[in-house]
Amino acid sequence: MNANELKTLVLASLEDLKAVNIQTIELAGKTDIADYMIVASGTSDRHLHALAGKIHDDSKAAGHPPLGIEGEDSRDWVLVDLGDIIVHLMRPETRELYALEKLWSLPPTRA
Repeated sequence: MNANELKTLVLASLEDLKAVNIQTIELAGKTDIADYMIVASGTSDRHLHALAGKIHDDSKAAGHPPLGIEGEDSRDWVLVDLGDIIVHLMRPETRELYALEKLWSLPPTRA
């Protein structure tokens, strides 16, 4: 599965569970850590964990399980590492505090 196919799968997973304000940041050519970063908000800690679980299950079923999930005990931020794609799932107030889209100095593109 290439990075674009995986991105499509992740975006569909997020949309299925009603993630809020989904943004995709293209990293190719800017860093070697990943091709894409996807940032999305959840409405509660349960919602964040449900989103991470959905991404895990869907990517595993497609033959591309996550390399790791960080923040499983967190109420504010969960990260899913899919290799070519890093997914940040945050509560809105946490997302505003860390402002990853601004940190990367890139205008976010709508998913």
